[in-house]
Amino acid sequence: MRSAEELRYLILAAQREGNRLLGQALRPLGITPSQAEVLRILQDRRSLTLNGLGDLLICESGNSPSRLVDRLASAGLVDRQVSAHDRRHVEVTLTAEGLRLAGQIAAIEEGLYEFIDAASEGHDLEQITGFLRAFVADLPAGQALARRSTTE
Repeated sequence: MRSAEELRYLILAAQREGNRLLGQALRPLGITPSQAEVLRILQDRRSLTLNGLGDLLICESGNSPSRLVDRLASAGLVDRQVSAHDRRHVEVTLTAEGLRLAGQIAAIEEGLYEFIDAASEGHDLEQITGFLRAFVADLPAGQALARRSTTE
């Protein structure tokens, strides 16, 4: 196996395992990792347009977050306010229950980050993250991550 192929599969394996671990931890809350990402972004930003939210998502990069937001609204976790002047302008905010759940998600994420910290001990994370940042810089998910980093 050539190095580039191994790297591709290692990145894919790490992403799948990280998402599996996160999914298992979130399951008791009744939400998916993609839904959790929406709640955490809204917790950080307080209020976003549907398009603005879509610009920050990594899990659904390039796709409209409408279905995710619809499911979260049905569960009473987010409010959607459609502008009276422009139906395309939809403002999304957390409900009190959504804010409470976002706090629980943050604690679960912290546990995952501690697991990653322990697994990466003794490795040069600056070099790894630098390479990955450069690798995705011009791609939609990399651009969404850069927007999140600069607006937090």
